[in-house]
Amino acid sequence: MDQDVVKVTLMVAVSFVAAILWTPLLTAWLYKKQLWRKRVRTHAPDGSPTPIFAKLHGEREVSVPRMGGLLIWITVLAVTLVFWILSQWQDFGFINKLNFLSRSQTWLPLFTLVAASLLGFADDWLQVSGKGGYIAGGIRLRHRILLVAAIGAVGAWWFYERLGVSALAVPYVGVVEIGWLMMPFFVLVMLATFSGGVVDGLDGLAGGVFATMFSAYGIIALVQNQIDLAAFSGAIVGSLLAFLWFNIPPARFYAGETGILGLTATLTVVAFLTGAVLVLPIIGIVLVVEAGSVIVQLLSKRIRKKKIFLSTPLHHHFEALGWPPYKVTMRLWVVSSVAAGLGVAVHLFA
Repeated sequence: MDQDVVKVTLMVAVSFVAAILWTPLLTAWLYKKQLWRKRVRTHAPDGSPTPIFAKLHGEREVSVPRMGGLLIWITVLAVTLVFWILSQWQDFGFINKLNFLSRSQTWLPLFTLVAASLLGFADDWLQVSGKGGYIAGGIRLRHRILLVAAIGAVGAWWFYERLGVSALAVPYVGVVEIGWLMMPFFVLVMLATFSGGVVDGLDGLAGGVFATMFSAYGIIALVQNQIDLAAFSGAIVGSLLAFLWFNIPPARFYAGETGILGLTATLTVVAFLTGAVLVLPIIGIVLVVEAGSVIVQLLSKRIRKKKIFLSTPLHHHFEALGWPPYKVTMRLWVVSSVAAGLGVAVHLFA
């Protein structure tokens, strides 16, 4: 167990250092190519104007680069492949044991991370180019949903057919067999988690929240003796902490869709692999509340012709009330940390 803990914590440190080291190259490229939006978003997905958002974030949205999420997933991919190559090359003793690429635990989340991040990269590229059918550029929302669903369908097939998982661990109830329904449920959860990507709206917010959530699932995986999955989660946490180092106010860059799409999709996969998907709404309570605020706002405007929040997602509402952005961010970090701890406890001790 001691070696397992060392392996997981070492992955956090290695990913953090690796990401820190190549950040100057990424930053130079992002600013040289001016990879930020070329026009401010002034309308919500339903077409209604968003003057409060434009006032709060308009200037920075067209001066701070997107695609900072490249730092996260490229670092994780590189660390994974380096330790795998070293383990295949020759006997390095303890270093060989640091390889965490395995069919049953990490093939699926690594595939998901890369596939979803590449989709996000394409969306970011269209946004910074001012192209595409979405507001301020980018892939249309319905097309993004379909593509995320396609990635989820591949993951669901692998999870059900190749890994043979067809039951859910229900807290305080036990294991419940659902058979082939696991596949549509997998896709639905991925889409729901994808909707929580709206959390990427304040400097440092998404990095801190996702680091907390992946830490929680890393702990669950470690306790379950899924050491490779725990190490993979640790690598994500390390890269997120490096991203956060440069994303705290004032942010040097934003995660963009290439970061958020990859993280939300991968979080879904890790939740299923640990059997702790039903506590995902607890561990990811900030994602739930943020996405829920957008949905409630859109429904209220359509049905009641009135807004409930000054601006959505919820963190923008607090900004509009006069809260300093750093206060909103740090309070949501606290909420995320407490909820993550509660979710881990519910799953492990239910």
